[in-house]
Amino acid sequence: MTNSKNSSNNSSKSNELYAIAETSGQQFWFEVDRYYDIDRLNAKEKDKITLEKVLLLKDKNSITIGQPYVKDAKIELEVVSHKRDKKILVYKMRPKKKTRRKMGHRQELTRVMVKSISVVKSSSKSSSKKEAVKKEPKPKSEKSTN
Repeated sequence: MTNSKNSSNNSSKSNELYAIAETSGQQFWFEVDRYYDIDRLNAKEKDKITLEKVLLLKDKNSITIGQPYVKDAKIELEVVSHKRDKKILVYKMRPKKKTRRKMGHRQELTRVMVKSISVVKSSSKSSSKKEAVKKEPKPKSEKSTN
């Protein structure tokens, strides 16, 4: 029984960092170094893609929920391959009318691997920009009065 407890503790340690993001009209639970199949993206293999529509971000100590998105949060993805999903058969029949229709569909998918999940903290940059903006109008107002 101690082995099962240790394995559950190890799995919780690996889930210390994850994010829920929106892409291709769906929401995905992203973890680092895992593969995901999402709708076909217009990118070549080994291209880097950045997702900025992060809805939730969990670090070691905190959980950040966006309204609707988390500011300055990014998920870096790498395109591994393009593939097609299993075939789905659609069969339509109108009873007593002798009409039958059989169609198939295979969804085009892109397999991506999550490289990193990060939050860029730009609080110092935004405050310096605000100060610069505040300082510029003051000299202009002095010039206009002279």
